[in-house]
Amino acid sequence: MTHRTVRPPGHDALAACRSILFVPGDRPDRYGKALAAGADAVCIDLEDAVAPAGKAEARGAVAGFLRGRLRGPGGRAGAEAVPIPPDGSGGGGVRSGGGVRGGGGAHGAGGAPRVPVVVRVNDLAGSEGARDAATLSACPPPEAFMTPKVRTAADVRLAARRLPAAALLPLIETARGLEHAGRIAVASPAVAALVFGGFDLAIELGAEPCWEALLLARSRVVHASALGGVPAIDMPSRDFREMSGLREEAARARRLGFAGKAAIHPAQIPVIHEVFAPSADEVRRARAIVEADRAAGGAAVALKGRMVDRPVVEAARRILQRAHVVPAPPAGQPQPPRPAPPPGQPPRPAPRPAE
Repeated sequence: MTHRTVRPPGHDALAACRSILFVPGDRPDRYGKALAAGADAVCIDLEDAVAPAGKAEARGAVAGFLRGRLRGPGGRAGAEAVPIPPDGSGGGGVRSGGGVRGGGGAHGAGGAPRVPVVVRVNDLAGSEGARDAATLSACPPPEAFMTPKVRTAADVRLAARRLPAAALLPLIETARGLEHAGRIAVASPAVAALVFGGFDLAIELGAEPCWEALLLARSRVVHASALGGVPAIDMPSRDFREMSGLREEAARARRLGFAGKAAIHPAQIPVIHEVFAPSADEVRRARAIVEADRAAGGAAVALKGRMVDRPVVEAARRILQRAHVVPAPPAGQPQPPRPAPPPGQPPRPAPRPAE
């Protein structure tokens, strides 16, 4: 386990991420549309979404985007520069105010929330991954890099060296990576979440990429993320027209312990957010539990006929964190600062004492 404790700036921006929307790296005309789609984070994909012949061009487009994302007209910080495609069509130009959560803070021009940006690079053990690292490490960093085919903790440490100043989202998508997932989760403080890559894993296993076949693998990723104290993000659903299947799969993933789900189409975002956001009843119950625990000074206490002990309180605190409600601190501790809500959401009201 690493002895370093300093986390990169992008780590906290992804702590409560319910959705990551993928956009092909070779389609810079879609970057702006993806960032405006309402996802909690956007992943620009240089790996599977880009054909081998287009890797160099896509890498250049992402590098240009990262260099321009904190520079607006006249050099203003906080605006989002999206490359204009050669034909001048859709999504290009510079957008202010809707920007990206960059190194300059949590808001863009005009105070609008900014969307965290993730870049999925190619396998760092290969030549394209090495080129990605060489090019992108010279650019202003995104909030995170998603690293594919992570097999061991050594792969994470390699990524942390080659792609510094950004959080890491290791993809668990190989049998070896699944076997070492617990060590991967704690390999570096840069790890902000584990991402389950079920499609590639299913191919390696000779299995169908269905729920039953991947249930054990999903559970192991959730267990590993718990060991590392980071969230787990589920694989995307390929069907973006039939929302009932997505809703069912997302609900199962949430019950299993996943904190969010990847998406490949903007239409999937509202369903994912609805499933992974705690309900009003869950928030009320969680707030009552935390308040009862604080009133009892941390001792076990009965609430509405049920025993409230430490595991129950911790589960309630996680619900409030997912809902972006700051739980009351334990007795004798000061109130912590309130976290920023996800992009596009208004701040939550301050928590009220339980009745």
